[in-house]
Amino acid sequence: MDNFKTNVIEALKLDYGKTVKNATIDELYAAVAKASINRVGHDFPQKATEASGKKAAYLSAEFLIGRLTYNNLLNLGLLGQYTELMYENGRDPGELEETEDPALGNGGLGRLAACFLDSGATLGYNLNGYGIRYKYGLFKQTIKEGFQVEEPDDWMKDGDPWSVRCEEEKVLVHFKDGDVWAVPYDMPVIAYGGKKINTLRLWQAEPVKEFDFELFNDQEYAKEAANRNSAFGISAVLYPNDSTKAGKQLRLKQQYFFSAASIRDMIRTFKKKYGSNFKKFSSEYAIQLNDTHPTVAIPEFIRIMVEEEGLTFKTALKIARETFAYTNHTVMAEALEKWDVALFKSVIPHVYKYVQSLQRAMVKDLSKLDLAPYTIENYNLIDGNLIHMARMAIYATHSTNGVAAIHTEILKHDALKEWYRIYPERFNNKTNGITQRRWLALCNRELTGFINDAIGQTWITDLDDLKKLEVLAKDNEEIRKFNEIKRVKKVQLAAYIKEKEGIDINPDFIFDVQMKRLHEYKRQLLNAFSILDIYFGLKDGRIKEFTPMCFIFGAKAAPGYFRAKGIIKYINEIGKMINSDPDMKDKLQVVFVQNYNVSYAEKLCTAADLSEQISTAGTEASGTGNMKLMLNGAVTLGTYDGANVEIVAEAGEENNYIFGKRVEEIDELKAEGYDSKKLYKADPRLKRVVDTLVDGTFSDGGTGMFRELYTSLLEGASWHKPDHYFIFADFNSYVETKLRANRDYKDRLAFGKKCLMNVANAGKFSSDRTIKDYATDIWKL
Repeated sequence: MDNFKTNVIEALKLDYGKTVKNATIDELYAAVAKASINRVGHDFPQKATEASGKKAAYLSAEFLIGRLTYNNLLNLGLLGQYTELMYENGRDPGELEETEDPALGNGGLGRLAACFLDSGATLGYNLNGYGIRYKYGLFKQTIKEGFQVEEPDDWMKDGDPWSVRCEEEKVLVHFKDGDVWAVPYDMPVIAYGGKKINTLRLWQAEPVKEFDFELFNDQEYAKEAANRNSAFGISAVLYPNDSTKAGKQLRLKQQYFFSAASIRDMIRTFKKKYGSNFKKFSSEYAIQLNDTHPTVAIPEFIRIMVEEEGLTFKTALKIARETFAYTNHTVMAEALEKWDVALFKSVIPHVYKYVQSLQRAMVKDLSKLDLAPYTIENYNLIDGNLIHMARMAIYATHSTNGVAAIHTEILKHDALKEWYRIYPERFNNKTNGITQRRWLALCNRELTGFINDAIGQTWITDLDDLKKLEVLAKDNEEIRKFNEIKRVKKVQLAAYIKEKEGIDINPDFIFDVQMKRLHEYKRQLLNAFSILDIYFGLKDGRIKEFTPMCFIFGAKAAPGYFRAKGIIKYINEIGKMINSDPDMKDKLQVVFVQNYNVSYAEKLCTAADLSEQISTAGTEASGTGNMKLMLNGAVTLGTYDGANVEIVAEAGEENNYIFGKRVEEIDELKAEGYDSKKLYKADPRLKRVVDTLVDGTFSDGGTGMFRELYTSLLEGASWHKPDHYFIFADFNSYVETKLRANRDYKDRLAFGKKCLMNVANAGKFSSDRTIKDYATDIWKL
C-alpha cells in the first residue's frame, strides 16, 4: 500500500517546492487532500455513479458537510499517519481547522443529508448525493454592537482540493430567459474503513458562452456581463432573500437547476446500461426528495420521458411514482412550499404543462375514491394561482416519511390528514440520526478513548453497542472519569471561545447550550426570558441556592428575518448587562458565539452539560442537535417535541428534564382561545422580563425590533395570533425545570450518572439505523 506520509511530502515538493515544516496551512491542506484522493482513486465519480446494483440518489438543496479533511482521514484510517507527520515536523495536527468549512446548508436539513451520505457509504449502499455547489454557501456571521451582520462566506478561497470537476458530464439546463451549463463537481464520500466510496455531486452554474466577444465588441458591455452574471447567480448563494419577485425567481431557478441536472445525469447513466428500456428505471434508481425543494424533479422527469423518450404520460407517471420518495420536514402549513403559477411560468414554462397534467391525473385518480369528509379542493396540486409542492410530492411518489415518531403522527392525523386518509400505506416514519464517526469519534477523542477502553471500538459502526456502558453508570470511579472528560472539553471550549470571541468563560460553571438555527418556534426568546428571570431572582435574593451557569447560544438568522435578528440583538443586550454586572461575576454568564457552523457545533456539543431543546410541542419535526448533545453526555432540557420524545424513551425521563405543554394541551389552548395578555398581567415575574423589551432596560438601536417582538407576543400580527409559539404558557414550567437541573448538578456523581446514561442509550440515534430503514423500507436496495 502506498505511504500516505510520503505522498504528502511529495505533493508539497512537486506543487510548491516546500516541506511539511515550511509549507503554509493552505499548501498543507491541498497536499493532504491530494494524497487522500490518490488513496481513494481519481476515478471515484465514475465508479460511484455507475456502480453495479440499485442506486439511491439523495436530492437536497442543502449539504452541510463541514470540514472534510479530518473526517476523511478518520474514515480512510490515515488520521494516525497524519498526526505523526505533523508532530515529526514540529507542527500542530489541529492547524487544518483553519481551512474550509463548507456552509452548504442552513441547519438540520443539510447536516442530516451529510450524515446520511456518511452512513450510506459505511453500510456499503450505493447512495449518492446531488445538490448545488454554492460559491458563498449561507453567510459568515459577525456580531457588531449586538446585531447580526452577514458577510459572504467564500469557503473556496483556499481552493477546493476535495472536489473533482467532471467537465465531460456537464448538463444543459433550460430556462425561459436562457440556458445555462450545470457542471458537476464530485466530492468523495468515504466509508469508515475506506472500503466503499460514493459521491456527492454538486452542480455549478456556468454561462453557455464564457465570454460573448460579439456583444463585447459591439460595446454592449453591461449586457455581456449580465448574461454571465445571470448564470453564475444561480449557484452563488444558498437561500437568496426571496422577499421580491426576482428573489423568488432565483430560488425556483436554483431548485429546477439542480433537480433537472441530476435527473439528466441519472438518465444518461441509465441509458448507457439499458438503452431506452425505462421500465427498468425504478429497479436501477431510487430518488429521495429531501423536503419539497427538489419536487420539481418529478414533472421534469415526466417531461423528459414523454417529450424525449416517447413514453405516454401514464407510463411516465407510473415510473416516477415507483422511483421517487418524499421526506417531509415540517408540520407548519406556511413552510410547505407553494409557487405562484405566473412566477413558475416565467421561469420554466416548459415544465408547467406537466404540472397541469399531474393535476388532471390527480383529479381523475381521486374521483374514484371516497374522499369524505374532504373534497377534491383539499388535494389540488394547482389551487387557484398556487402550485402546492408538498401535495405534488405526496401524490406522485410511493412514500412520504416523517422524521420522528411524534412528527409522523402529526402528519398523519393533522398536517396531512387528508392525504393519509386516502394513501395510508404511503406514510411511514424514519426517525433522524447522526453519524457517530463525526459526532463522537472525531470531535470527542477523550470520550472516545474512555468508551474504547470500556467496551472496545465496535460502536463506531454499531452504535447500539454503547448500551454496554450502562454498567459503568453504577461505578462511581467511572463516573468521576467521565466527569473529568467533560471538564477537559469545557476547558477546551473556553479556550476556543476566548480565541474566537475574546470572552473569558469559566469551565466550572454549568454550560447550558442552545445551538440551532434562529427561528421563533425554536424559542431562543423563551431562553432569553428565563435568563433574565434568573438574573432578577439572584439580584433580588429570591433564588438562594444556585450553581453558577454560563448560557451559550449559537445561531444564525435568515438575512430577511427581521424578528429573528431582533432576538439575536436582545440576547446580546442581556449578555452585555449580565456580563458587566460585578454581582454576577461568580454566578452568571451569557455568550452568543459568532458564525455558528459545523466546526463550532463539534466543540459546543462535547462541552455542554445542558442541551436546550425547547421548541413548542408539535413544531419541531425531529431535531438532530439534540442527538449530538445527548451522544456527548449532555442531558436534555426540553419539551415533549420532535426526537426529544424518543430520547426520553431511550434514556429515561429521570435522566433528562422535560417541561411544558404537550401537543394535546397546546391544541386545547388553541381551541379555548389562548389569551397571552391575561397570563402576562397575572404573572409579575413574566411581566417584568417581557417589559424589558420596551421599558428602556435595553436598546435596539432605534430599529423598532424590540417593540415589534413585544407586540407580537401581546397583540399578534396580521399573519398570526399573539404569542403563537406559547412562550408565556411554558414560561414558569421552563424556569422551574431549569432551576431543578441547576440544583441537581451540585451532586456531581448523580448528575454525571444521568449524562452517562444518555450516552449509553444513544444507539437508536445513529444515522446508520436511519439509513438501514430507508434502504430496506423505501429504496429496496
